[in-house]
Amino acid sequence: MIEQPSIYIDKQNFLVVFCLLFLVLIIFSCNILWHYISKNQQAENKIYEQAAILDVVNDAVLVSNIHQQITFWNKSAEILYGWKSEDILGKSITELWYEPNSTQLKIALSTVINQGEWEGELHQLRKNGEELIVISRWVLLRDKKNQPKSIAITNTQVATNKPSPAQLLRSQRLESIGTLASGIAHDLNNILSPILMAIQLLQMKSQDVQMQKLLNTLENNVKRGASLLKNVLSFARGIEGKKTIVSVRQLLLEIEQIVQQTFPKSIICQINIPENIWYVLGDITQLHQILMNLVINARDAMPYGGILRITADNVVLAPQSKHYISLYIEDTGLGIPAKIQKQIFEPFFSTKEISKGTGLGLSTTLSIIDNHGGFINVQSEEGKGTKFQVYLPAVVSNTQPVNFVEIELAMGNEELILVVDDEAIIREITKLSLTAYNYKVLTASDGKEALSIYTKYQEQINVVLLDMMMPSMDGAIAIRKLQKINPQIKIIAMSGLLSPPDESAIVNMGVKAFLSKPCTTQELVQAINAVHTDN
Repeated sequence: MIEQPSIYIDKQNFLVVFCLLFLVLIIFSCNILWHYISKNQQAENKIYEQAAILDVVNDAVLVSNIHQQITFWNKSAEILYGWKSEDILGKSITELWYEPNSTQLKIALSTVINQGEWEGELHQLRKNGEELIVISRWVLLRDKKNQPKSIAITNTQVATNKPSPAQLLRSQRLESIGTLASGIAHDLNNILSPILMAIQLLQMKSQDVQMQKLLNTLENNVKRGASLLKNVLSFARGIEGKKTIVSVRQLLLEIEQIVQQTFPKSIICQINIPENIWYVLGDITQLHQILMNLVINARDAMPYGGILRITADNVVLAPQSKHYISLYIEDTGLGIPAKIQKQIFEPFFSTKEISKGTGLGLSTTLSIIDNHGGFINVQSEEGKGTKFQVYLPAVVSNTQPVNFVEIELAMGNEELILVVDDEAIIREITKLSLTAYNYKVLTASDGKEALSIYTKYQEQINVVLLDMMMPSMDGAIAIRKLQKINPQIKIIAMSGLLSPPDESAIVNMGVKAFLSKPCTTQELVQAINAVHTDN
């Protein structure tokens, strides 16, 4: 009877111990769980912090799995490429290349898998189709079993002012064209000079009305050819042409006539020019060239016919409230792909066949518009057509284009003129032209012969007409030597090549006048009369 309480107490102690152990186990488990949760929270916070850091860096950061699917896309990538994260995740990285089977992409993937990293320059595309160049760095990421898991990619855009190899090549080609154009311009101007003077001699001698019309047509075309040569030099060497007040309405009507007479009948030309359209201060030949380039491009974009719209209007652009004339050249043709619209104004860029285009039309157009203080925009959609918008500063005063009245030239009084040129045909035609205006003429083929003749006839020679580009002794050396013989000598310099800075240098040498080849007989006689009379 005395042992029963002892058994009860042992059972009671056992229950207490058990409860205490269970409580300790719960506390230990809670500590472990809390530690695990805290560690996960820290890891999650660290991930968020790293993601936030990646979002504020300037470089585009993206992650791709080994199947080339994008799994991460930071804010800078959104800005650089134009795709939002939700739109690009899960898509293939080939979306960033011109072609899915890009050689660049294959090299980068192969190198990063085999070597663990790759770095190089890549040509990629934005969402809108624009091209961009990036310096790309790829690093291979592995899982716990050391198997390739994903690729971390960092892309830095290359500054646009860095010339690409293609741009350097275009620059070199432009330099070559500049040199070639100078030589061609000199030779062709020497060819046009006697033709122009011969036409004007025939005009003086012929009384036939039909013959006069034919000669006038020939004269206008020779002058247009000379103007086009100046435009070639303007593009290649940056020489500006002479600017006058130009009637835009008259210019557009001439373009309309050319289109109607020469374009396929399947192309319908619609033109809209207000009666009160303003004037432009510009080089009429260059403005003509702008419009011809644009309408020819429109024609080529409509091989099966369509509508060509030419529209002009007076506009005032904010915020400076500047006055412009807007010219719209619009076609319903094939359109220009978005990815090349930024390239169409680059020299030598062309989508036409080699035999049908040089790639210089739009680059020349842009150069001329810039030189006139204007600008050009283009809107195009594939399959629907293209619209070029040209804006040129307007002349809004009451100034009207000057219609020059041809002044009757005064005849010479048998003054003796020394003509110095290495081209025999130019010497002969110039002699005949001046003789027709009652001048006497001596000729020399180069600087050395000119010195010999001038030394002999110094007292009789009134004016020296001298070409600047000659063999043996060029014009500049001949001028200095002639001035040593007679400091008061009256010299008119001529050239088919010189640019305005060269003209200024010649005037500083003491030359009385300068004429560009080809010049008309009227220009030549007026210059001689002005120099001889010190007018």
